[in-house]
Amino acid sequence: MSTLPSPRIALVTGASRGLGTAIAEELGVEGWHVIAVARTTGGLEDMDDRIRGRRPGAEPATLAPMDVTNDDAMRHLCRSIFDRWGAVHLWVHAAVHAAPLCPTGHLDPKDWEKSIATNVRATGILIPMVEPLLRAGQGTALFFDDRHAGEPFFGAYGATKAAQIALVRSWQAETQKIGPRVLIETPEPLPTATRGRFFPGEDRDRLTDIHTEAKRILAGL
Repeated sequence: MSTLPSPRIALVTGASRGLGTAIAEELGVEGWHVIAVARTTGGLEDMDDRIRGRRPGAEPATLAPMDVTNDDAMRHLCRSIFDRWGAVHLWVHAAVHAAPLCPTGHLDPKDWEKSIATNVRATGILIPMVEPLLRAGQGTALFFDDRHAGEPFFGAYGATKAAQIALVRSWQAETQKIGPRVLIETPEPLPTATRGRFFPGEDRDRLTDIHTEAKRILAGL
């Protein structure tokens, strides 16, 4: 990672919680300039504080409190990134809507629509926006698989996450020779709030530390 040009620009969508915030933090500590996107302003500010606490003198992250399903906001952000830096060297897409588990026959229409909007539609809208920035930076896009499709009670989350990864695999195949590089990781089970909702009562001490997993994933880049 040290061979990349400076400043190294990382766009992290879904940066206020879970694996997204851990990766954003580790990138900031390593000297990347992080553009952090999430709906939760407080979570973004906490992440930025942790970066500067671990790396005194670090440049503040660019915090973009917005919803990835807001096309106009994301389009404006990408244009602003181009105008200021001209490129993105790494895009980490961790934004996800994890609908509550329920029988498929009891799917809540609002949760179903939000799952499609966040997990599928937003990904399809963002790829064409971010791809030119990644091409300019000879960059990498990183996505996360979560193989619950077809499992009992995972209807909304499993189906839309599987659709997202199918879309990403198509992009990966199309860009294999011409770039940008597209990677898909399957993280180890992590003690996130989302997993806590899916598996209440699970022994969280047996799960992988989230920062350990973030470091492992980044080392693979």
